[in-house]
Amino acid sequence: MSILGNRIRNLRDSEDIQQVDFAKKIGVSNVVLSRYESGERKPDYETLIKIADYFDVTTDYLLGKTETPGAQNTVTVSGQEIKLSIEELKVFEELKKHPIMFHDLATDPETKVKELIKLYKMKKMFLEDDKEEYGDGFGELED
Repeated sequence: MSILGNRIRNLRDSEDIQQVDFAKKIGVSNVVLSRYESGERKPDYETLIKIADYFDVTTDYLLGKTETPGAQNTVTVSGQEIKLSIEELKVFEELKKHPIMFHDLATDPETKVKELIKLYKMKKMFLEDDKEEYGDGFGELED
């Protein structure tokens, strides 16, 4: 079995997703996915990206070029370096537009930045749910 095959199988198992279900999600047959996992076949570029995106890992990790599943980026807050995933970094960059949120980061900045990121994600999720439930807020007007 190849590194790629092992990593796909381990990620799939960790997500508790059946081979047939995962194959559908990435647009290949169960037989093809089985061959990826056994090392008999390698995915094309687009499929490799779909696999990486689904599991939120880098293609370098899938290919065995790194042992770190997700991309890590480092930011410095209050003199302390904090490692963030790509998704967390995007949220962090958005949060930086609102400096009032960073007023109390001198003590334990890593924990506080991660808490802010979680809060921001929750806020965004709730706002998206509200849009789906209530539309644009005006409803339908009768003539």
